[in-house]
Amino acid sequence: MAKRSWNFRGQALSFAQILTVVCPAYVLFGYNQSGLGSLTSLSDWVKHFPEIDTANTTGAQKSHNATIQGVVIATFTLGALPGCLSCSYTADKFGRRPVIFMGGLLALIGQVLEASAFQLAQLIIGRTIVGVGIGMLSGTLKNRGKHVVLDGLFIALGYMLQAWINLGFYQYKIGPVTWRAPTAIPIAFEVLLMVSIIFLPESPRWLAQQGRVEEARASLASFRHANEDAAAITAELAAIESSLEETAHSASSLKDLLTMGEERLLYRFGICILLQFFQQMSGGNLISVYSTTIFDSGLSLDAQTSRLLSGGVLTWKFLSCFVSFFTIDRFGRRFALIVSGTGMATCMLGLGVATSFPNSNYTAQIFSVLFVFLFNFFIPIGFLGANFLYCTEVAPTRLRVAMSSISTANHWLWNFVVTMITPVAIDTIGYKYYIVFTCIGFCIPLSIHFLYPETMGRTLEDIDLIFRESPSIWATVSYAKQNSGNDLLGTEDEKEGCGHEEKIETAMNDRVSD
Repeated sequence: MAKRSWNFRGQALSFAQILTVVCPAYVLFGYNQSGLGSLTSLSDWVKHFPEIDTANTTGAQKSHNATIQGVVIATFTLGALPGCLSCSYTADKFGRRPVIFMGGLLALIGQVLEASAFQLAQLIIGRTIVGVGIGMLSGTLKNRGKHVVLDGLFIALGYMLQAWINLGFYQYKIGPVTWRAPTAIPIAFEVLLMVSIIFLPESPRWLAQQGRVEEARASLASFRHANEDAAAITAELAAIESSLEETAHSASSLKDLLTMGEERLLYRFGICILLQFFQQMSGGNLISVYSTTIFDSGLSLDAQTSRLLSGGVLTWKFLSCFVSFFTIDRFGRRFALIVSGTGMATCMLGLGVATSFPNSNYTAQIFSVLFVFLFNFFIPIGFLGANFLYCTEVAPTRLRVAMSSISTANHWLWNFVVTMITPVAIDTIGYKYYIVFTCIGFCIPLSIHFLYPETMGRTLEDIDLIFRESPSIWATVSYAKQNSGNDLLGTEDEKEGCGHEEKIETAMNDRVSD
């Protein structure tokens, strides 16, 4: 790829990365994930894809079409699963920039196929390729701390844009413009991402890992807004090289994740997998992807009202994401996850009760809409960012990439399950479907209370010691509380010395290019 030609440095460079790479990538995530959910009842859509028509069919035919429809919509997440998993190898092999560029290119190719589809097979292929591309982007672009909230914010922005753009083109009522134009609009974000990544620097850590020390120095100087020969740059580069050498000596295989040992790796891996399972099986994707279907088929509201409410719900979700900026580093990860899980489960229970009444019950319809709005307030508090952050914090340094990639892939797996079964479930079991999410949701606060130690305010070394030195798995949470005010690594000078390399790595992980 071409060398960087933008003159951004320091904070300006970080802002340029966020605006031109991170934002488009996660907007594409949200937009494409929910993009087809509100298009399936359009007349021109039904004309081109009668195999997934549920608006003009009844009985067994409708049930069959609903199953196929769920699979078609879910092919996006089916493609994202291998796309995300591949990053644990490709990002280290080829670098972050080529992988991001390829992810954008695949998303672009898939988007063109999807928007120009005249048969169901082409639509499926296009949507799967889009999923692979977005999966690669989600597996490569990772933030830490409050920055991780931006990822959820941009995903919610994608949901919101999709809802209002679909509503805008719905006003045409008939013709291909009602669905081809909304499906093609993400192409602009993909082009922006691909062009931008060409002119941005590669990860200094990856360059150092490849032995390209002088390029790593130049990249690091750009991030730090300093001269390449500055003492601070030389010291930081030396720390990165030392950290890489230490990581290479202590390298582990993926099978280590399935063993306990003194580090309790299986325990850590298990709580990460469970957390991403909760993220999807609490109903977040159900509300975001199928909000129009819930209002239309589930509550028997007219198409225009359903789309207006969907736009309002997803706009409220976007605004609610700003709450996370004040909670994620103020009240702790456990508090955020418990409040978020309890709130989502309560809303699902309310939605299940309200939709159990006949669809003609106006009061029940009002309460159903209210619970959908409340749900979208609670989910960003803990499960639109904090869940990904927690998984990176509890993972040991040498296995962080593997654990993060696999747990994120697990997120995509359950995302696929929910997306696939929802059309059938709403059509067949109705309100009982929400009760399933209610039961799973109420398991969240219990699991967090007993299994998830607090990580806020601790260094990665301290977190590692908590898992190592706690008397047992069931005592880990209480052990973390007992030592919440203790310096597990000794004096500040000792802590600074033994944690210097880890802090350098953490700083590098804060950069989206890493």
